[in-house]
Amino acid sequence: MKTDASFDDGILTLSFCGELDHHAARAAVRELERAVETYLPSACVLELAGLTFMDSSGIAVILRALRRMKELGGSMRVAGACGQPLRVITAAGIGGIVDIDALAV
Repeated sequence: MKTDASFDDGILTLSFCGELDHHAARAAVRELERAVETYLPSACVLELAGLTFMDSSGIAVILRALRRMKELGGSMRVAGACGQPLRVITAAGIGGIVDIDALAV
């Protein structure tokens, strides 16, 4: 999996591409923590349009991002989720606690 971080006007965007499974989730969390500590953002967007697969480890990454942003008093949302990753997010009920801007089911 590939992860890219960008920061603009207080918003940290983490874009994920590939498969977000147990092994990739560890790297994703490290990148998330590094970027949050570096930029101290007021908002975080997890851009998932490039994901082709996500398991429950991806849910843990989303929840970690939410927790970190709450610690900073900021906001967090998921953008671009589609296909199988969106089905995992929907099945987990994450939409009840995180804003989800989905592309398609």
